[in-house]
Amino acid sequence: MKIRLGLLGPLDSIEFVESVLKNWPEFICTLIECLTEEDLEEKVTPLLKEEMDMWLCTGLITYNIVQNWNQLEAPTFYVVYKGSSLYKTVLRVLYERKIEVNEISFDAGNSATWEQALLEAGIEVKPKFVESETISLNDLVQYHFKLWESGQTKAAITGHPIHQELQRLGVPTYRLFPSSMAVEAVVTNMLRTYEMLRYKATQIAVQIIEIDPFLEMAKDNFSTDELFRIELKIMEHLLTYTKSVHGSIKSTSFGRYIIFTTRGLMEDITRHFSQMPDIEDFTHLDQEAMTCGIGIGQTVYDAEINAGNALLRAKECGKGSWMVCFDDKKIAGPLGRPEQLTYSYTSEQLETLSQETTLSVMTLNKLKSSLKKLASDELNANELAKYMQIPARSARRILTTLEEKGFAEVVAEEKPHTRGRPRKVYKIFPF
Repeated sequence: MKIRLGLLGPLDSIEFVESVLKNWPEFICTLIECLTEEDLEEKVTPLLKEEMDMWLCTGLITYNIVQNWNQLEAPTFYVVYKGSSLYKTVLRVLYERKIEVNEISFDAGNSATWEQALLEAGIEVKPKFVESETISLNDLVQYHFKLWESGQTKAAITGHPIHQELQRLGVPTYRLFPSSMAVEAVVTNMLRTYEMLRYKATQIAVQIIEIDPFLEMAKDNFSTDELFRIELKIMEHLLTYTKSVHGSIKSTSFGRYIIFTTRGLMEDITRHFSQMPDIEDFTHLDQEAMTCGIGIGQTVYDAEINAGNALLRAKECGKGSWMVCFDDKKIAGPLGRPEQLTYSYTSEQLETLSQETTLSVMTLNKLKSSLKKLASDELNANELAKYMQIPARSARRILTTLEEKGFAEVVAEEKPHTRGRPRKVYKIFPF
């Protein structure tokens, strides 16, 4: 087992972390010195094609910069500064400078983290100057320098590569590094996560694809020979696609096909189940005629059952829709659409609500997911129809039913831009 790991952070920190990681030969480390988002653009973007298995930031500030950049798809971790890695530096400052804790400025952690570390060392004094939010290194330099210049502090402890600049300005500064134990702790977490992801990647994935061949036929040419020709063409294209996911395919009936592969390969080709895959040689019309359900499971049987459920949901969204049903019974889709939803079709609470309202559990689940995506509990029928991908009339029926059963109320009316009745705005009560 070899894990491709990208190490991100200041040079001195990543070199220290790499020295600890040498105890785990399964890691293949790529060291990338980065202090800003511009560094990530310049140095990390070219490496994204190499598909790192994981990324490790040497501290919280680097991690926050990476999260703000939001370009890494692989799991990302950071080394936590706590315990002995903190208080041993404080003890050194107190011994060498003969000063009090409240005369030191800190970063690389919040007040609670530093308080806990000091308590572990038997020091009950709370630190007075702790900066935990700032990402800009220049701002951190100014933070420590101004406190020292104004006489409020007599030393600084930093977890970032600004100690030389602070020392140049005259501030007695101590560089903080994570302890070997802190690195070992995050390594344990990374190995556990990698094993879990590898296990998930080997789960069975089944695709049930339904294609309407009549869309390609001329109205006056519904012959058996023409249908057979179209099916051969479809199978030829599907075989090319099946090879791309290292799977196998079988035809179960005219226009219906099942493809067997693994979850990991399906995740790759759909970009983590967010987009429809590009199937070579398929025209736009072919894509519109193709409806697909993807099922994930521990066994072929489980995956096939889930694929059938996903196909039913895809049909509800119209031809050309792709849905996926995971092993935990969560449904996601339609793939490639901005209004994509993720919801579950198993819930005792929703079963009870379904009996009270006569609305199906699936409808209630889609409603719940739509509200979550809207980030609001107030909406009109048109908005609900858009997010649930159903006719506006069906959305009005759902909202009216919820109102009648006491699970919603009308809170306002909106006047449409064109002629027509005012639209009722409903407030949905939590369920």
